[in-house]
Amino acid sequence: MLACNFGDLENEIKMVNNSKANWFHIDVMDGVFVPNISFGTPIMNVLKKYAKKPLDVHLMIVNPDKYLEKFAELGSEVLTVHIEACTHLHRTVQKIKSLNMKAGVAINPHTPVSSLESIITEVDLVCVMSVNPGFGGQSFIDSTYQKVKDLKLLIEKYKSKALIEIDGGVNSENATKLTEQGADVLVAGSFVFKSDNPTNTISTLSTLIN
Repeated sequence: MLACNFGDLENEIKMVNNSKANWFHIDVMDGVFVPNISFGTPIMNVLKKYAKKPLDVHLMIVNPDKYLEKFAELGSEVLTVHIEACTHLHRTVQKIKSLNMKAGVAINPHTPVSSLESIITEVDLVCVMSVNPGFGGQSFIDSTYQKVKDLKLLIEKYKSKALIEIDGGVNSENATKLTEQGADVLVAGSFVFKSDNPTNTISTLSTLIN
């Protein structure tokens, strides 16, 4: 939703409701962990009011533990924190689960998959950043394909039930290859909202990955 038209947010939400998209992906940025600011409580309240599909909330913020209860109250069904921002990741993941949300962990492009080994059986989702976080519209980083493949092997090794989510630069040219490598969830922002017909674009992506 970072790439949507904020001046027409209600209709943008309704478009996603009526599309073949499965979730709303909400990027929350604090201007500290990443060089941008987005989606405060007022926007989350609008999403909670109009969205008819699960809210997949991605916290790109420092000190995420301070806000876990708030995002539970705001209707988050999946709450993802960055491994790079969590001093006590296991504690954070357990707290998210205790608030009746699914727990996700995100990793930046420079962070190795191996860093997830001790937590992989505890999480419901791993968000692999395929661009450097902070801004929409960036180009996909090609090394992501191998990273997804390695992550899939790690998940299988430990018999984890974690989904693999790809965030950044997703489009019709890389969607199929990503799913072939093991991706389960694809986040598409600019590719959808900057297209001439976002509903059709979502349908096209859905066809490519199913």
